[in-house]
Amino acid sequence: MIDSLNGEVIAIGLDHAVIECGGVGYRFLATPPTLGRLTRGETRRVLTSMVVKDDGITLYGFSDADGRTMFHKLQTVTGLGPKLALAALAVFEPGDLASRIAAGDAKAVQTIPGVGKKMAERIVLELKDKMEGLAAVPADGAAAVAAAPADSSYASEQVVEALIGLGFTEKAARPVVDTLSAETPDAPTSALLRAALTQLGKQ
Repeated sequence: MIDSLNGEVIAIGLDHAVIECGGVGYRFLATPPTLGRLTRGETRRVLTSMVVKDDGITLYGFSDADGRTMFHKLQTVTGLGPKLALAALAVFEPGDLASRIAAGDAKAVQTIPGVGKKMAERIVLELKDKMEGLAAVPADGAAAVAAAPADSSYASEQVVEALIGLGFTEKAARPVVDTLSAETPDAPTSALLRAALTQLGKQ
């Protein structure tokens, strides 16, 4: 079990990063807020969760314990896997999501990409009494991915690839991304990804 990584950040993508530890580069999937706290070339520590399936091993990275705890709690819900748990943390901070679940706010939970009405109600039902102890939402809000405005077509392709990695089909993701990119052509890829996640969550 790999519980954490502490080493030089050698690569940062839209939905993943690579940290080198002892000469080995470990690739992990993470949300925009977590990736926004990393800087290429600097030493950073991230908490991790290792998911083992028949088709391979995947590492998921988190900037704090609350994020990882929520990631694990979400996966205790019937039919909810790691990709959907990560998508939830791309939309909500752990404390914010915890408060909404505790309050029984299924409509807010339903804005998570890939979560329909039945799944949202199931999340609230199965986790409502298990949210105690998670931190409140940070006063300064979630950290955004540090990214300069990029070429709109390149940014769109990056975001579409990230959405496919989160489980969306290209057919569903591309029209949304293209529309958002046309509306805000100078938007950083991180902002475009968050907007696309929000929009897809409403469909």
